[in-house]
Amino acid sequence: MSIELIIPPLGESISEAVVAKWLKPVGAKVNIDDPLAELETDKVTVTLPAPSAGVLVEQLVQVGASVRVGASIGRIDPNAQPSAAPAATAPAPAAKVEAAKPVAAPAPVAQAPVAQAPVAQAPATQTLRPALSPTTRKHLREQGLDPSAVATAQPAAPVRTATNKPPVLSDGAGPEEVVTLSPLRKRIAERLVEAQHTAAILTTFNEVDMSYIMALRSKFQDEFVKKHGIKLGFMSFFVTACAHALREFPGLNAEMRGDAIVYKKHYDFGIAVGGGKGLVVPVLRNVDKMSLAEIEKGIAELAQKAKDNKLQLAELSGGTFSISNGGVYGSMMSTPLLNMPQTGILGMHNIVRRPIAVGDNIEIRPMMYIALSYDHRVVDGREAVSFLVRVKDRLESPEKILLGL
Repeated sequence: MSIELIIPPLGESISEAVVAKWLKPVGAKVNIDDPLAELETDKVTVTLPAPSAGVLVEQLVQVGASVRVGASIGRIDPNAQPSAAPAATAPAPAAKVEAAKPVAAPAPVAQAPVAQAPVAQAPATQTLRPALSPTTRKHLREQGLDPSAVATAQPAAPVRTATNKPPVLSDGAGPEEVVTLSPLRKRIAERLVEAQHTAAILTTFNEVDMSYIMALRSKFQDEFVKKHGIKLGFMSFFVTACAHALREFPGLNAEMRGDAIVYKKHYDFGIAVGGGKGLVVPVLRNVDKMSLAEIEKGIAELAQKAKDNKLQLAELSGGTFSISNGGVYGSMMSTPLLNMPQTGILGMHNIVRRPIAVGDNIEIRPMMYIALSYDHRVVDGREAVSFLVRVKDRLESPEKILLGL
C-alpha cells in the first residue's frame, strides 16, 4: 500500500506553497525523513521529508506548480524495489501530468522570420492567442515581419521549469532579457498587493536626534563587547523603545480578525533582515522581557540563519509588530508596508548630520527620520502620531526606560 506525500501545515496565514525542486527521482530508494522536495512559500523555503522508508514511485506535480496545504504531491511504496538506474534529477512531473499539459517549442523570433515557424507544432494553442495590438503590429511591420503570420503561427511560450534558462530576445535596438518571476517572488508580490487592498494603510513621520545613543555606544562599546561577545547596535534601542510605547498604544500591537480587533498581550517583533533568498522577517519573541544584549544576540542569530537559509517556519510566524531598517541600504525616508495581519510597522532610515535648532542655538546633530505605517481601521491618527512621539522621546532620553518613565 502506497503512502501519500502530503503538504503539511506551513505556518500562520500560509495556505499554499510552490514545488521548487524535486530532490529524489521516481524510482529512488528513500529512508524515513529523507528530504524529497523543496517547497517555497512567501516567507521561507522548506524541505518535505519522507514520512516512511521505501521507494518514490510517483510525482504528481511538476516543478513550479502551486499546491495547497493538505494536498498530495507524490507517493512512496514501502514494498517496492528501487529502479536499477534512477534519473539523477526529477524536475519533470509524472507521465500522466506531462500528457495533460503538452508543451510546444518556442520559435526563435530574433534568428529567423516568424512566418517560417512550423504551424503544425502547436495547433491547439494558436486559437487561444490574443489578437495583436495596433502598436505591436506596427512594430512588426517596421521589422519587416508579417503581423498575420505572427498571430497565427507563433506558438505559446513554454512552461518554465527550474532547468529553463530565460530567453534573450533582440528587437534591433539591443538585447532584452526576459526572466519569469520566481515562485517565491511572485508570492511576495501577491502578499504586498493583498496588504494594500485589505488594510487602510497610512504613514506618519518624525525625526530622532541620535546624539545620546551614539555617545552611549561609543563610551561603552568595548566593555559591552567584552562582557556579551557582541556589539551594541541601534536596533536594540529601537526594539526596547517600541515595546515600551506599545503598552500605551495597544492598537499597534493588534490585528483585525473578522469584525473584531484582537489586542496582543505579548510583544513578538518581526525584524527585517537580508536572507539568502531576499528580505525576510523572522520574529524575536518576548522582546519586552529582554535586555539590550539579549536583543542584539537574538537578532544576530536570526540574521545568520536567514543568510544560511536555515530559518524555520515557526521563526517567521506569529509576529505582533515589525521593524524594518532601510537605513543600512542608504534610505533617507520610506513608507514601510504592513506585514499582515499586523497593524503597525516602524521604518528606520540612515543617519545624517545636519543643522537643527537646539534651544536658541543651531547645532550639527546626527538625525534619523523614522516612519510608522499603521492600519487606520484599528489605529487613529492621534494614536499613531503619539506612539511615534513616545518612541522618539525614549530614543533621545533612553534613561527614561531604565527609570520606568
